[in-house]
Amino acid sequence: MKRYLVADLSALIIGFTISSPTVMAQLAPAPEVPSADTAPVRPSSRPLYASPILAYTPPTEKEKLRLFAFDAFGPYAFATAAVVGGYQEATKSPPEWGSGWNGFGTRVASDFGIQVVTTTTRYGMAEILREDAAYYRCECRGFFPRLSHALISTLTGRHGKDGHTVFSIPGLVSPYAGTMTALAWYPDRYSVKDGFRMGNYNLAGQAAGNVAMEFIYGGPHTMFSHLGRS
Repeated sequence: MKRYLVADLSALIIGFTISSPTVMAQLAPAPEVPSADTAPVRPSSRPLYASPILAYTPPTEKEKLRLFAFDAFGPYAFATAAVVGGYQEATKSPPEWGSGWNGFGTRVASDFGIQVVTTTTRYGMAEILREDAAYYRCECRGFFPRLSHALISTLTGRHGKDGHTVFSIPGLVSPYAGTMTALAWYPDRYSVKDGFRMGNYNLAGQAAGNVAMEFIYGGPHTMFSHLGRS
């Protein structure tokens, strides 16, 4: 029964995504560059906020693959799974998984699976919507401007050749897709409501990951020739 609810919810999310005006606007072909005598650009097509990225070059398909591999299977993914698994082990959550090394291993594997589904959903939806799902480091200075940029980037993405900032539906949907999928292997007493609750924590974890990207190591983007990751 729970799996049917998850399937229905997934269909609802997909339907919302397809019917969303924001998504349809992103799916539409990029408008032609207006000439001097054309009407001014409508406010709805302007960037979501002033980007702190001074220059932008869209990643190649090869770079996208490297970014996906880093986000899904890199050190941050394993560290997140280990930390969250350790906390769940300390709190015995869920208790059905027992304790000790077996319980800890089950929890870490579960959390890693959630991260993989989350990242796959984010990059997959971003590819469909022609959105750059990568995180670009801020070229601003100061702790709070950089922290603000990292947190805002959790729900924003880059779009178009100029990399203007847009609200990211993949960034919003993917954390919940990860935890809803986890209901397939969680104990039967866990419901869709629990999936949403865990999705909130997962979304916060994505924000924390961006902060780590900003202040510790930015991933493959820091090795690319054009930009560092933001």
